[in-house]
Amino acid sequence: MKFDKILFLVVLILSVFGLLMIYSSSSIWAEYKFSDSFHYLKYQSIFFIIGIILMIIISKVNYNFYYKYSNIILFISFILLVLVLIPGIGSIRNGSRSWFGIGSLGIQPSEASKISLIIFTSKYLSKNSIKKVLDIIPILLILLIFFGLIMLQPDLGTATILFISIILILFIGGAPKKFFITLGVLGIIGIVGLIVIAPYRMDRITSFINPWKDPLGTGFQMIQSLYAIGPGGLLGTGYLNSIQKHFYLPEPQTDFIFSIICEEFGVVGSIIVVSLFSILLYRGIKISNNSNDLFSKYLSFGIIFQLIFQAIMNLSVVVGLIPVTGVTLPFLSYGGSSLLISMISIGIVLNISKKKNA
Repeated sequence: MKFDKILFLVVLILSVFGLLMIYSSSSIWAEYKFSDSFHYLKYQSIFFIIGIILMIIISKVNYNFYYKYSNIILFISFILLVLVLIPGIGSIRNGSRSWFGIGSLGIQPSEASKISLIIFTSKYLSKNSIKKVLDIIPILLILLIFFGLIMLQPDLGTATILFISIILILFIGGAPKKFFITLGVLGIIGIVGLIVIAPYRMDRITSFINPWKDPLGTGFQMIQSLYAIGPGGLLGTGYLNSIQKHFYLPEPQTDFIFSIICEEFGVVGSIIVVSLFSILLYRGIKISNNSNDLFSKYLSFGIIFQLIFQAIMNLSVVVGLIPVTGVTLPFLSYGGSSLLISMISIGIVLNISKKKNA
């Protein structure tokens, strides 16, 4: 049985458009820094080709493989998260020790940890009833360990995506309401604690509320992002015609690539991007609903929700709805690790879709 062609096509369109926008948004900076305007496009293209090949291969691997080896996959992810924190093994980029450096390339183990924990949680829920809070303790303990390791890098954005994704899977799995109320209270306490430990996070919050309070410091990225979105109008300034990529918006090919999309393609371009992610969500939920067993149902839902939640976080930052989190836009932002894991994740969902056409 063939996989979901619509889901595959949406991912392909997003990724190819991402390559075009990575070149547009990074060409000026790449020419200045590397004397090669195609620098970022070249590296992302390599990951794109590898990602497409892996996605197709993974789509042919029966999803029960992940059920069988979920513990091993989780353990490998745990070891990688520990190793990346060791000086000399993990490398620091943008203030976070979250990378394994391979030449000029970098791999983030935290990206792989998201999918490994979704696999493990899906298997646990398919085998165990979670009608009592005590039934959730094993998953919660593992989640907190992974959350803590990622926060040690530190990478609040990825840790938040991981945490929220697993919590929602537990919600869909029928966890008791008492658990979520308690978790909400503890979450508020935890956020306050994280701010006390690292005061710069409070600066991000205050700059989000009023970025013009420190326009050349903590509020700079937000202001420049809004300056990019505003002039875009209905149809934008046209491809390659962004002003903000000329050393105004820092590294626009990563977290703030949507700002450049809005500037060059306007409201119409932004609606198309949001529509593509909406289709991805719709197809993912339909595949989950049509799944033949609980493991594939939770797995496909968890993967799609994680990608959509990450996209929502990124778009919310870009338009000024939440503080800067350092989260990339799936399939569109520059970042090999993010693209590879996203495509591998979709490959798993494509395999699940074979079992029963959505």
